[in-house]
Amino acid sequence: MFKETLTAGLPGISPETVRSCEAYWQLVKKKNEVMNLTAVTDDGEAAKRHFLDSLELMELADFSGARVIDVGTGAGFPGVPLKLAVPDMSLCLLDSLGKRVDFLREACGSLGVEGEFIHARAEEQAMLPEYRDSFDFAVSRAVARLNMLAELCLPFVKPGGAFLAMKAGDSGEEINEAKTAIRTLGGRLERVYEYELDGVTRCVAVIRKAAPTPKGYPRAFAKIKKSPL
Repeated sequence: MFKETLTAGLPGISPETVRSCEAYWQLVKKKNEVMNLTAVTDDGEAAKRHFLDSLELMELADFSGARVIDVGTGAGFPGVPLKLAVPDMSLCLLDSLGKRVDFLREACGSLGVEGEFIHARAEEQAMLPEYRDSFDFAVSRAVARLNMLAELCLPFVKPGGAFLAMKAGDSGEEINEAKTAIRTLGGRLERVYEYELDGVTRCVAVIRKAAPTPKGYPRAFAKIKKSPL
């Protein structure tokens, strides 16, 4: 069911990518028995909600040769499916939970998938010179509101790059609310891309990095949460 669902949803996908995605899902599914990685357990549902959803980002950007960071990656979505579909991109997976990062390192290693696996808080990692203003793309399916998520993700993106924030389809008010934060952090809202996934509307806010993020951002998370931009 996984293979059929993925192939039907993305007819142009290569058989090799399908096999790799299925192999990764089986690792997630097995680990999920002892660790909370996802509420989705059905193979066909996972193909849609995790893999087709993640791969929708390829409609918005050419990831070939790009340096990409997945912030708050959780079980590796959307970063790992993108890497499986575009092997020559450079992937960095960042999460604040060490056990999740350990799983990602082990799972990707067993499949021969190269990447950087970082156990850290985004607001701290983004202050390091080798990560700040240095990625072609930041991607995230994290559940934080966009005005907070922008402060955690935009500092990673280099000018000219983009932050692709995956959101529910009814996020217009949230996206509008984040415009001040986006502008303050050196970004500009380029477009809101909408798509259908299993009868449900989803969207991606495409935020272009227009200028380096000013000093002082991102702030400590407690301050971000208490006083969002």
